[in-house]
Amino acid sequence: METIRFDQLDETLYYEKLENGLDVYILPKKGFSKAFVTFTTKYGSVDRSFVPLGEQDAITVPDGIAHFLEHKMFEKEDGDVFQKFSEYGASANAFTSFTRTAYLFSATNHLYESTETLLNFVQEPYFTEKTVNKEKGIIGQEITMYDDQPDWRLYFGTIENMYKEHPVKIDIAGTVESIDKITADHLYTCYHTFYHPSNMLLFAIGALDPEKMMKVIRENQAKKEFAEPTPIKRIEVNEQMEVAIPERTLHMDVSKSKISVGLKAKETNLSGRDMLKHELAISLTLDILFGRSSDFYTRVYEEGLIDESYSYDFSLEHGFGFAMIGSDTHQPDKLIEAIKGQLKNAEETWPFGEEELERVKRRRIGFNLRALNSIEFIANQFTRYKFNDMNLFDSVSAIEELTVADVQEAFKSLQGESQQTVFKILPLAEGEQSEGHQQK
Repeated sequence: METIRFDQLDETLYYEKLENGLDVYILPKKGFSKAFVTFTTKYGSVDRSFVPLGEQDAITVPDGIAHFLEHKMFEKEDGDVFQKFSEYGASANAFTSFTRTAYLFSATNHLYESTETLLNFVQEPYFTEKTVNKEKGIIGQEITMYDDQPDWRLYFGTIENMYKEHPVKIDIAGTVESIDKITADHLYTCYHTFYHPSNMLLFAIGALDPEKMMKVIRENQAKKEFAEPTPIKRIEVNEQMEVAIPERTLHMDVSKSKISVGLKAKETNLSGRDMLKHELAISLTLDILFGRSSDFYTRVYEEGLIDESYSYDFSLEHGFGFAMIGSDTHQPDKLIEAIKGQLKNAEETWPFGEEELERVKRRRIGFNLRALNSIEFIANQFTRYKFNDMNLFDSVSAIEELTVADVQEAFKSLQGESQQTVFKILPLAEGEQSEGHQQK
């Protein structure tokens, strides 16, 4: 077992790649009584076209299948696996994102027994047509519920505007129509292709003994047989540079309008420390231009254009990336004009130097150091960084290295009017019917 030391953060990370290809990372944390363990596969909603394990030709599976598979993993022939975790006093959960599916639990006792339960239930698939069809109704209700949530529609509506071909524009859960096409065979095909240990990562953090934890995992995996690791062939799409739809409006049952300005990133093929620095550089630029201590924020707040729902964010993964700036507002067009004006000014005349950059760097480092004291935050973020060949614990040193030139260069990825889109959700007029989930 290797040890990786991060002196700046006083952390020691333990690592071992098992014979079956599984990457195991363990981070003991002093002063905590709880531990988190996550078992994650590099498989998310965007992986809809691929060559199945052992085959030659690519297939495209129904939208929403990664999320559907996550749901079905908890149901076994002898009952629900949540019951087994509760017997150990552990709390289990799972989630599916664009690029990964994670299974996790937290516990204060019986940590090693729960870890074996986690490994076993994720590595023992059980699907039948009967149970798959039963799940369609449950997930269908979940999809309909999200369709009626204005903030979710605003988020995905903005992404749909940005992308023409890339599957990131498709809701992670799919649609009621797409999940109706899913069969048990589809689930087994996706499972065997993406749930091989060599495409997965186990991460444990908190009150634990790293030697004992690694021994439990090593012995559990040695008892099981797996096919030889095979590179996964994902089919990538050619996405145009400019946004697919510059502006779109949806009417829903809201008391106040909601707007989002989306910026589609040009630079989406980075990995490792280059990706980490690029992501942080753009985030710092957005802090300066749109952060709550910026002149822009003060101005639009005093003009009554935004409220406490105001937010901005940047997301980056291999193959896609975007920023969003938005708020609830009674003056949607005036707020959109203000956001676009701020972006245009920054493109034409670079608005800040070393002093402003150092100020936001100190604030961002403070935020990151606080976050790195949270085992929940680390447990949720560690794998996302590793799957992109980055290290979460390098974020502070990467921020310290950034220069004005780095930040200025990175921000070019979001520049240009053709990269911008607007999505508006406006209140219904009297007697008008909500466009809610009917547009899916």
